[in-house]
Amino acid sequence: MTLQSSLDPALAPLPSVPWQVTGNHWLSLPCIHPHDGAIHAVGLLHRGARSAVEFAGAAGFVQGEGPALARPVIRVDGAPVELARAGIAWERALHWLPTFTSIAGDLVVRGTVFAPFGQDADIAGAVYTLAFENRGKRPVQLEVGLEGTLGHRQLRVRTPRPAEDAHRIREAAGGVVILDGVAVPGIAALALAADGDARVALTEAATPSYAITRTLTLGAGERTEQAFYIAAGPERDGAEATVGVMRRRGWRALLTITRDALRLLEQSTGMDSLDALINRNLCFAYFYGVGRALDDAQYYLVRSRAPWCAWGVTVRDWEALAWTVPAVQLADAPLARELILRACELHGYAPGRGVHYLDGTLFEPGFTLEGCASYAVATERYIRETGDDQIVEEPILADTLYATSDDLAARRDEQHPLYHTEVTLDRRPAAQPFTLHGNAVVAYALDALSRTLDEEAAADIQNAAAVRAALRRHFSVGSEAKATLAAATDLGGKHDLDDDPVGSALWLPMWEGIERSDSLYRRTAKRLPETDRLVMKIARLFGPEAGETLEWLRVAPLYQGLAAESVDEQGAALGYGGDAALSGLLAYAVWYTVHAYGLRP
Repeated sequence: MTLQSSLDPALAPLPSVPWQVTGNHWLSLPCIHPHDGAIHAVGLLHRGARSAVEFAGAAGFVQGEGPALARPVIRVDGAPVELARAGIAWERALHWLPTFTSIAGDLVVRGTVFAPFGQDADIAGAVYTLAFENRGKRPVQLEVGLEGTLGHRQLRVRTPRPAEDAHRIREAAGGVVILDGVAVPGIAALALAADGDARVALTEAATPSYAITRTLTLGAGERTEQAFYIAAGPERDGAEATVGVMRRRGWRALLTITRDALRLLEQSTGMDSLDALINRNLCFAYFYGVGRALDDAQYYLVRSRAPWCAWGVTVRDWEALAWTVPAVQLADAPLARELILRACELHGYAPGRGVHYLDGTLFEPGFTLEGCASYAVATERYIRETGDDQIVEEPILADTLYATSDDLAARRDEQHPLYHTEVTLDRRPAAQPFTLHGNAVVAYALDALSRTLDEEAAADIQNAAAVRAALRRHFSVGSEAKATLAAATDLGGKHDLDDDPVGSALWLPMWEGIERSDSLYRRTAKRLPETDRLVMKIARLFGPEAGETLEWLRVAPLYQGLAAESVDEQGAALGYGGDAALSGLLAYAVWYTVHAYGLRP
């Protein structure tokens, strides 16, 4: 079978290294090397810069080039232990915490990298823990530490912009190492420290380096645990204060809180393999599609914080509210509520007008019906799944829903209850102004608006049933017995049959535009070709081949188990990876079809 391709993977290549990934809402650790456990980059969000801020050992960090930012270093009786040579086996605790085991002679090394998460652990930082067991018959002198190089700092909206000032590493009181730039004022700094007394050594250069080392004696049969902290702040004093808080609270308490909080996010279908698919992608969407900015501590929805995601930390209403928020809602309804209101605050002034910077500034104009309707859609789904209808009393949401209603009304055809758009969800100019998927979503939104606006305004809302009837009437092509649905029309007899991969006809049952069992829908689904787009494969969960699709997704390798826009026939990622919003859609769609339709592989 040959897949139709609508993306060029070469334009957004995957990393050559199969990175381990973790993080929290403050700090992302997207590049943990599987060979030696080295951290090659730390990422943050900065509202003032409208971008991600990333610290790395070298400019080529995404491809694993150059030295690491923070690498675990182990010496036994003065001899270095190379984890890569000894062999290192990775697991993911709770689908999100990278853990490894390595055996070097008589020494067993176990490591865990985590970013604290949960009540009383919501910190802009990360912890690297190393546990050692001496299985030998004599004591050994053990040196353990973190070493690294600050060789690159960058701002990134979609493409990286290197910092123009010099890199700086300095030692603060208590064995704390500060990483930042020399420019004043700076926008971010990192602080690193051991959990206890340690030796600090610095090397000054254009790419300065550091080493934090602890020395101890490990007797025969004994075990020990060591930890190192990485903290972030908007400037060096804040980073130093944060690492002090982490030291005071202690890594064991932070890890316990984090594990307990991650357990609360987990979803269950009764099938371990599906649970792994759902929870892995849910966690990625939860922590990489949502972030807190270092300079104002507010939440922001972004396409992805992964530095190899082609769409960067820009955001569009539809992906934020219809892909990321539903996944977050599965695990954390209070946060989903806050994100809906936050999206209204930042982007609701112009629903559906295009792509935005994370702070709401317009990045790329291009009106979509789906984006305009997404605020009403997200509100309706939130109320249905949580029962919290008081959200509509929030003034910012009410203002956004009224703006949505007005903007949709301005897009209605004068004669027919259908609505026109400018671009498709696949970012292409609409071949015909009236799109099938866009109008199905509008009908769903009109239902929601009729229940959430005040009585006078609701009376002027177009009847959603009339829109759905118009879909069958104006988008059906072919003889009655063999009719299928076109992707778009001009309402004057012209139809476009080329399905939008993102706004596919396959999604219509999700938006209650048509029943899954309807023969018109089933014929349309069977007509659509297989493509390399994962989003369209996910949409087939609603079609006649749902069971086969679920099995395909269950075993698809993707990219380290995470969604990528372009995949091959077996589901291996080809390009456009690191897409946190798409991971949210994958997690939610699998969960939804299993629970709502009783779907099984």
